[in-house]
Amino acid sequence: MNKTILILVTSFIGLGLMPANAQFAPAGGAPQGPRFGGAMDKLFGANQAFAATLEFQTTERRGENITMPGKISFDSGKSRFEMNMSETKGTKMPPDAAEQLKSMGMDTMISISRPDTKTIYLVYPGLHSYAEMPAPDAATKSDPADSKVETTEIGKETVDGHNCMKNKVTVTDKDGTKHESTVWNASDMKNFPIKIVTTEQGQNSTMFFRNISFTKPAASSFEAPDGFTKYNDIQTMMQTEMMKKMGGGMGMPSSR
Repeated sequence: MNKTILILVTSFIGLGLMPANAQFAPAGGAPQGPRFGGAMDKLFGANQAFAATLEFQTTERRGENITMPGKISFDSGKSRFEMNMSETKGTKMPPDAAEQLKSMGMDTMISISRPDTKTIYLVYPGLHSYAEMPAPDAATKSDPADSKVETTEIGKETVDGHNCMKNKVTVTDKDGTKHESTVWNASDMKNFPIKIVTTEQGQNSTMFFRNISFTKPAASSFEAPDGFTKYNDIQTMMQTEMMKKMGGGMGMPSSR
């Protein structure tokens, strides 16, 4: 693998642009995309099926601010987040990495989380490939039905033109673990939490939801795409597909 390929693989994995892994807490300290499922489901109240554009902002432990815009679909714990690497801001990727990823078909990523099957899909349409992986333990051990929710009104604020009730929400898991968030519920949007701020393990995260639709997403949105090459881990997929693009022919996919 030449130096350029190595830099791209290391940057992409190191940025933490991995599955939306169904819990509040960060994994390994790297910035990640939005995480749904588990206790997070409780913040949406009765709004358990929706689609929206989402701007995810996070400040990781080294003080780096990262913004990831994308599209989110959600249905009773299942989530799908689609993003374009060229639109992500604040990362420490090499200056020309985003353009090279685009030329190699790796700029668009779709992360699908399935707590019901304890599975995560990481899909790259430009590569016509995806990785299917088991969800991490933290993503599957917390059942929303076992969680207790306490909501405290803080005040009223306007967010993106919506009159909102600002609430402090504490979700307590069955094992006693507490997750605290500040939530802005829009009164004209079925009390949907159009802004959510959480802080856990030194990582601050903010989610802004816009263009919200309460139409139930199609079930196919949360399935692995037909006709794509399947891999069992993200590193093998990236390395193999990158080398194929470069004409290196490194290895064979783990399965199809």
